[in-house]
Amino acid sequence: MKCGNYDRANNTIWNFRGILANLIFSSRWMQLPLYFGLIVAQGVYVILFVKELWHLIHGATSLGEQDIMLIVLGLIDVVMISNLLVMVIVGGYETFVSRLNLQGHPDQPEWLSHVNASVLKVKLAMAIIGISSIHLLKTFIEAGTLGVAGARATETGVMWQTIIHMVFILSAIGIAWTDYLMQQTTKVGKKIGRAHV
Repeated sequence: MKCGNYDRANNTIWNFRGILANLIFSSRWMQLPLYFGLIVAQGVYVILFVKELWHLIHGATSLGEQDIMLIVLGLIDVVMISNLLVMVIVGGYETFVSRLNLQGHPDQPEWLSHVNASVLKVKLAMAIIGISSIHLLKTFIEAGTLGVAGARATETGVMWQTIIHMVFILSAIGIAWTDYLMQQTTKVGKKIGRAHV
């Protein structure tokens, strides 16, 4: 009799654990609206790109060289942010929500075949450095107007942008180094495991 009660209680606990595990695992689908939101944000960036491109084409004969360079850098900035969004949307969905099952698809990105959370972090850090570089370059171009009335760039602004850019670079190096150490630890663990077999 006691054994039967124990088995029923044990089965109830295991059933509850199974339901809880399924609920926790299914909660990953709550990220789906976030990825849809990023797709909408990418659409907004496409509109911004077309608007800036139109501004460049419309003013091609009247704009100065520096103005054209700043608009082109703005276009590159929009493209790099859009690339960042694609990496987050595709890589994040593939890593944290569900497989995309694109094996053999002619348009599958090369990096998607070996994406994981670590690879995604390093790629995102590098993309952020690229975006920061474009902003810093735009600031350096505008730095020629320092001290002139109505100048958008200030000495303090240039200094802080440079410091922040250097912090991004150091952070990316730290992330890449941590990822490298984790891979080395995994390789050593596999070698030790094979040696004991």
